[in-house]
Amino acid sequence: MTLLITVFAAIAATLLWYKNAPDNSMRYGTLALIYWGASLMWFADAIFEYAELGAEFFTPAAADMLNDAYLGLCVLALGFIIWIVTLLIKDPKGIIRKMSVKKNL
Repeated sequence: MTLLITVFAAIAATLLWYKNAPDNSMRYGTLALIYWGASLMWFADAIFEYAELGAEFFTPAAADMLNDAYLGLCVLALGFIIWIVTLLIKDPKGIIRKMSVKKNL
């Protein structure tokens, strides 16, 4: 479930990046890379889990699926927070700089 959630988020972020490709001010590419990296991590985890469990891997319990869904949503939230912090640090539209200049005057 975590793999599925992060892959869908990665695809959505990639489409958003591609739609706004000439304008890189909001750094959608960074968000896409964060989610693709998480997807790659969950894919490697799925491979090792399948190697350990075999056919049982494809019949998870409902509680396990719910826990995986919560974990996937937490990963999305963490990736989104990292992207927001990156935007605040880089300040692509200069909004924070403008606000700090107004306070100093």
